[in-house]
Amino acid sequence: MKNQGDNVDINVENVVASGSAGTTLDLQKISMALDDAEYVPEKFPGLIYKLKEPKTAMLLFTSGKLVCTGAKNIEMVNEAVGKVLDNIRKIGIDVADDPEIKIQNIVATADMKKELNLNTIAISLGLEKVEYEPEQFPGLVYRVDKPRVVMLLFGSGKIVCTGAKEIKDIDLALQEVIKELTDAGLI
Repeated sequence: MKNQGDNVDINVENVVASGSAGTTLDLQKISMALDDAEYVPEKFPGLIYKLKEPKTAMLLFTSGKLVCTGAKNIEMVNEAVGKVLDNIRKIGIDVADDPEIKIQNIVATADMKKELNLNTIAISLGLEKVEYEPEQFPGLVYRVDKPRVVMLLFGSGKIVCTGAKEIKDIDLALQEVIKELTDAGLI
């Protein structure tokens, strides 16, 4: 994805989504029937089902709730959920045909292609939106209000965006950060 106004590439790294199979699930039965399914209830209450294509992981819970992680876009989430539910149907468990999928978090990266002086940025942008403790963590945490996301800025110019619910939120947040840094004369 290209941020048109500022020529910064945005790469979606992970889309986390949740949904429901529409029924309770027998995780023991599913784990026995499906290759690449791991269920160790003593360690984790859900079943972990890793798909090779699309390369994602699905967490399934007895309640029927499911969480998809590792997708690079929403289409990949839908494909993974569809494939998992089809596989569960094949072993005789009646699950929802078209579950509602809700995006919980999108994580993306960007590169400003220039070094950032995080000390100066922390001072200039103010403490109400910024957390910067280089002894604890090498990045500056910048909280954007609208859209409500968190941007991690690194001295190398790399940025990680987390908390977005839609792809467009990432672009809007990045534009906001670039505007703030430009207005403050920091880039």
